[in-house]
Amino acid sequence: MEKIALGDTGRTTTPLGFGCSSLMGAMGRRDSLAILESAYDAGIRHFDVAPMYGYGEAESCLGEFLQRHRDHVTVTTKYGIPPTKKSPFLSLARRVARPILKAVPSAKHRLAQAASAAKRTSERATFTPQQAKASLERSLAALRTDHIDLWLLHEVSAADLRDEALLSFLEEQVQQGTVGSFGIGSSADKIPTLLAQHPAYCRTLQYEWSVLDPEVDPEINPEADSEAAASPTSPFRIHHRSLTENFRSLHRTLSEDKQLCQRWSASTNIDLSNPEQLAHLMLKAALVMNPRSVILFSSKNPIHIQANAKIAEDRALEAPARQLHHLVQTDRNQL
Repeated sequence: MEKIALGDTGRTTTPLGFGCSSLMGAMGRRDSLAILESAYDAGIRHFDVAPMYGYGEAESCLGEFLQRHRDHVTVTTKYGIPPTKKSPFLSLARRVARPILKAVPSAKHRLAQAASAAKRTSERATFTPQQAKASLERSLAALRTDHIDLWLLHEVSAADLRDEALLSFLEEQVQQGTVGSFGIGSSADKIPTLLAQHPAYCRTLQYEWSVLDPEVDPEINPEADSEAAASPTSPFRIHHRSLTENFRSLHRTLSEDKQLCQRWSASTNIDLSNPEQLAHLMLKAALVMNPRSVILFSSKNPIHIQANAKIAEDRALEAPARQLHHLVQTDRNQL
C-alpha cells in the first residue's frame, strides 16, 4: 500500500488506518490480537486507539501487538475520556455479550449506540496539564512504547481549552520526542470553532466524513482567526465513520428509490443495489476525496479487512468513487 506523511510527525504511514474501538469488546484478547495481525498482513500500518476503547483494555492489547511491529507502524491514542472503571459485573456482562454478538450480528449496532450514550455521560477530563501527564503515562505504559506518533484531545470542545499551560505541555512532549505530534479528535460540528479559537491545538484534526458530506476545503477554515490564517500549512486530517450509519442510510435510500439507484449505477458503472459494492465505493470515495489523509475503519472480519486494503490500492475505482460523491452532492434533496 502507498505511504503518506503522517502530518508533521516526520513519519509515513498508510492512508487506510485500522480503528481499534472493537478490540476487547465482543472479542477476547486472542481474537483481538489475531484481527490486528490480519490488518498488518493486509498492509495497514496506522492503528487508532483510545484509553476508553475495549472497556479500557484496547491499548494494552495493541501494546502486545506493538512488541512485534512497533518500528513498522504508527499509532494514535487520545486523552480526554478515561476508561470505564473495572468491576466484576462488567466482566460478566462482556462474557455474556460476546456469544450473543456472534450469534446475532445485528445486535452490534444497538449495543454501539448504547455504548455511545454511556460515553457521553461518563467522567470527562478537565484538560489540564496534570491530567494530560497522567493520561499520557498510562497510555505509554499500556502500549509498551516510549513514544506515541499522534496524541489527540478526545471529544474536546473549544470551551474545554481554558488552561494555556496544556498547550505548553503538549509542545514540550513533542520536543522531548514522547509525542510525535498532537491535535483534536472531536465531532465535525465542533471543528470550525476549535480552528477559529484554538488553531495552535489543531495540527491534526480527526472527525467523521463520508460520501454524504461536502468536499473538505484543504485550506484553513475561513472562519479562523489571524493566527490560523498565518499558518503555512493546513491541519493534517484523519476521518472515520465513512460507512456505519452513513452506509445504512444511503443503502436504504437507494433500495427505496429504484430509479435513483439505476441512474447512479449507470453513471458509476457499479451496481449500487449490491450493498457490498456500495460499501466498497463509499470507502474508496473517502480515500480519493481526502488525499494525504488517513481514513479509519474497523472490522472483526479478516476477509473484510483484506477487501478494504485491496480497495485502497484499486485505481480503477477512483473515477467511480469521485462520481458517486458528485451524484450524492448533486441529488442531496432526494436523500
